[in-house]
Amino acid sequence: MVIILMGVAGAGKTTIGRLLAKQLAWEFADGDDYHSEANVQKMSSGIPLTDADRAPWLAALRELISGWIGKGTNAVLACSALKREYREALATSPQVHFVYLKGSPEVLRERMHRRAGHFMTERMLASQLATLEEPDDANAIVVDTDRSPLEIVEEIRRQIENLV
Repeated sequence: MVIILMGVAGAGKTTIGRLLAKQLAWEFADGDDYHSEANVQKMSSGIPLTDADRAPWLAALRELISGWIGKGTNAVLACSALKREYREALATSPQVHFVYLKGSPEVLRERMHRRAGHFMTERMLASQLATLEEPDDANAIVVDTDRSPLEIVEEIRRQIENLV
């Protein structure tokens, strides 16, 4: 099984993903690590990525996911997956499941203020919120991010038990 933790910047994808993968003893990857240097530079400069910018990134993530599925490896991937078409591109198998980390703009902004050394700037949050196409409940597990990381992971674990 591959769990893709999706949502906008500040939702906690990486923090929650690492914690979830550790508790499950699964592999973890951060989608941000698969962006090109050009994409990172654009985002660091406050320039939103286009679909053309994202295409090679999504292809790399799709290949990663397909590799995990092919080897029978359970994994957690932190990836914004903001648009429905992105999620469709990443859903390489029925074994791929999305968990949408949903947060209010206020909570997301406050979290972004607290983190250091990340290329995503707070002003990019508005762009991501405008781009976000929230999944419906049939296509993703939806978890509110207004709780502690441990509480969020506990909720995700409880809900993915129903998928197995």
